Amino acid sequence: MRHRDALFCLFRTAAVCSAILTASLAAQQQPPPSPPNKTQVVLLGTGNPFPDPDRSGPATAIVVNGSAYLVDFGPGVVRRAKAAMFDKGIPALEPTNLTIAFVTHLHSDHTVGYPDLIFTPWVMGRKVPLEVYGPKGIKAMTDHILAAWQADIEERVSTETWQPPDYRNTYKVNVHEISSGVIYKDANVIVTAFPTKHAFPETYGYRFDTADRSIVISGDTTYSQATIDACHGCDVLIHEANTLEWLARRPDFQPLWREVSHKHHATCRTRQ
Repeated sequence: MRHRDALFCLFRTAAVCSAILTASLAAQQQPPPSPPNKTQVVLLGTGNPFPDPDRSGPATAIVVNGSAYLVDFGPGVVRRAKAAMFDKGIPALEPTNLTIAFVTHLHSDHTVGYPDLIFTPWVMGRKVPLEVYGPKGIKAMTDHILAAWQADIEERVSTETWQPPDYRNTYKVNVHEISSGVIYKDANVIVTAFPTKHAFPETYGYRFDTADRSIVISGDTTYSQATIDACHGCDVLIHEANTLEWLARRPDFQPLWREVSHKHHATCRTRQ
């Protein structure tokens, strides 16, 4: 009996060793994991004016080599960026790193987070003024926001003595009112604006070309040949759309939805 037990233990040990060796050899034969793409797309918010508690307002971050480029700043944008930093491990989305932003158009659901984007990262230690690119009207909007919060700015500058010496300057916003074409370029990305068809006289989508990806963000638009042209050769298209199922659940919207959708938005059945 003792001899048989010893043989059993020896056999079990050999089997375990064989399994470990087999797993080790298999692991060695597996190709090493590919490095993560240099370009990331993070949907910070995909909502619309309806206050859906599960969807923040429109905002998308393009992250390239540790730098973040923001498109639109709907409600909740700064907190969703902070959440992505924690939940997805993307340091570029630490709010103080949000220094470059593009806005597609000036509807409130795309811009209500603008004061938050200006002031919260500033109070938390943003080191440079915010750079914002968008259609005509974004300069006036920016000036009005800064004027509305002027008392807050002055109070913080005068009392928050722990802040850096240039605190008085880093709340500022450098505004760039754009037209179609290449509007921004740095070592990471080339950003091209193209016209879209929405309610405002001037609205834009953006194409981001990086070393490893081409990404097109339409913003709100109906059928647009310029959008189609901007997508030639792109890797990723992020396009707004209303589903027919969602529209069917909006009886208050039914009398107008065909006209509104045709003029200003896209659905899953949009045609030329």
